[in-house]
Amino acid sequence: MGVDLRQIVAGILTITMFVMLGQMLHRDYFDAVQEKVEGDIEFHGSKVAVEDGLVRGPWMEDSHVLKPCWSISQSDDSVSSKGYVTFSLTNGPEYHISQITDAVMVAKHLGATLVLPDIRGSKPGDEMNFEDIYDVDKLVKSLDSVVKVVKKLPSHVSLRDIAIVKVPTRVAEDYIKEHIDPIFKSKGNIRVTTYFPSVNLRKTSLDAETDPVSCLAMFGSLELQPGVNDLVESMIQRLKTHSKISGGRFIAIDLRVEILEKKNCHETGAVGSKTCYNAQEIALFLRKLGFDSDTTIYLTQPRWESSLNILKDIFPKTFTKEAIMPADKKPKYLELENSEYENVIDFYISSRSDVFVPAIPGLFYANTVGKRIALGKPQVLVPAEISRPSGLSTDYISPYISKKNHLAYSCFC
Repeated sequence: MGVDLRQIVAGILTITMFVMLGQMLHRDYFDAVQEKVEGDIEFHGSKVAVEDGLVRGPWMEDSHVLKPCWSISQSDDSVSSKGYVTFSLTNGPEYHISQITDAVMVAKHLGATLVLPDIRGSKPGDEMNFEDIYDVDKLVKSLDSVVKVVKKLPSHVSLRDIAIVKVPTRVAEDYIKEHIDPIFKSKGNIRVTTYFPSVNLRKTSLDAETDPVSCLAMFGSLELQPGVNDLVESMIQRLKTHSKISGGRFIAIDLRVEILEKKNCHETGAVGSKTCYNAQEIALFLRKLGFDSDTTIYLTQPRWESSLNILKDIFPKTFTKEAIMPADKKPKYLELENSEYENVIDFYISSRSDVFVPAIPGLFYANTVGKRIALGKPQVLVPAEISRPSGLSTDYISPYISKKNHLAYSCFC
């Protein structure tokens, strides 16, 4: 059977036409995203400058740093030692905050000695010492008037003498007296593991008089050890260097591809709201709020993925930690594949960025907001689908902040 040359040419022309059409659609899509925003955009009543038709922002200044409202009174049994409370820190820094709080609450109200925890990663055998990440002296000093802290269990205490006790996060004194105290009196020593009936940190009527010990443990006990803190600071400074046009300000986005792939990011009951957002949706959200293409963005994503390319197309200054970490630090903090170091870096950069955008709900979001409230950094924008050409940032401030219903508002004023 002969081949008709005209059919071949027609086929090539057809394919070429579809390729050109695809390129035009692709170009039109990004051109629409890059449309210039006219006029001023207001952010908490403060107008931002418009330059060449593009909004340089919308950014807002940090508010004043809040002061602790809690007061710890020295009691006779504050440093008593009737037995020992042990525990581990697991699942990343957003969980560490809750776990240290619950363990301190239990030890305080039992009059027990708290044993410095180890840190356990998600993989079997992935263990670290507390001092690998956190400042031991800071912890001991901050809790000095509340509980006694020792680095290790005494040699005479057998593991067989330790009862494992599960406690709900945000455990209260009444729960400890009713459910834990009888076990402690029977065994003499306990190991606390925290479970999470909920991952939100909204205030409730029960939090009107938040236990000051809980406030101290949650917001005043954990600090990074000097080496890790210096690394985080150096990465923040590199991000600020990339952000000269916006005055050194940058956005941190909690967007992790692996978690998004496991989640079904479906719509919620609210118009334009979903349970989580991908890179394309985040890019459109930020662009329609008025953040221009020069905006610097830090992603919590561990390594670059092709699905993030669309975000970088719109915001070229988008980085993951591997791009901004000093080369001499990578062998220890990246190449060993120790996710605990990486999670800690993400958490503390997100807590100190000028704007934080949670693409994924959960405890990382909730505890990052708590630290930001204490630091006077209320710029937390919850994503949504914006149907109009532009939007006001004030419409997307986290309810934790706009409604002041975060637990942190019970501890700071």
